[in-house]
Amino acid sequence: MTSANNLDPDNNHWHWLATDLRIWRLERNLTQAGLGELLGVTKAHVSNWESARENLPLKHAETLDYIWRTRGHFVRLRRLAERTHDPGWWAQYTPLEAKASRVSYWALAIIPGLLQTEDYARTLIEGGQTIADVDAAVQARMARQEILRRAEPPELRVLINEAALDHPVGGPEVMREQLAHLLTLSHDRNVILRTVPRIVGSHVGLDGSFIVLAGRNWSAAYMEANTGGRLTHDPTMLDDFARRFDLIGAEALSASASRSHIARIMEAMQ
Repeated sequence: MTSANNLDPDNNHWHWLATDLRIWRLERNLTQAGLGELLGVTKAHVSNWESARENLPLKHAETLDYIWRTRGHFVRLRRLAERTHDPGWWAQYTPLEAKASRVSYWALAIIPGLLQTEDYARTLIEGGQTIADVDAAVQARMARQEILRRAEPPELRVLINEAALDHPVGGPEVMREQLAHLLTLSHDRNVILRTVPRIVGSHVGLDGSFIVLAGRNWSAAYMEANTGGRLTHDPTMLDDFARRFDLIGAEALSASASRSHIARIMEAMQ
């Protein structure tokens, strides 16, 4: 778990924001509880922001700039962090995924992690060539899937591009097993799985994959990127991702037609 003493503000903009929040608070002789009272939040919220376990929300950055007369400092830092790929996104994402009641995936090029078979996951991880302990990484990915076996699993809304379905990751045998796994999952009561066929052509989803998470009183979105990606809680961006998901869904096949589509791709695997 990240603490304020383990932050790296020189290389992570969210850590820079967290560090500055703590510095400015201490300069004003405020406790975390005291700052929480000013912002209408709990001490735990302030602690999480200062340790970068959670990102400082925009509305509170705006309030800080107003009450501390920092001339937009915290809003500018937050805007910079939002626009920058975050190498530490995973530590923040996985706890959110584990407690989400709804997970909405748009998968452009690969099968989403929660839906991957072990062999498919291993092939992807080995192909990345950046992880020293492949076995541990595979088991960690498989462990994430335990949320699907809970008494009350999250609702999964999955849109998968055809390119992710017929790209031969690991070869035909691995892919047939992976596609069969998708067909099995698609019958679960909490899963809505639909495919976007290649014939659709250009659409808004070609910009990249993303995930939208939702809980009882919170939501977040993650945008994939080669060097890290970005995790956001910003309401405006969340609205944009919800709109994108709906637009992609408008191009997708129905759930039953998607199962037939996946079965045809699986049968054609040589």
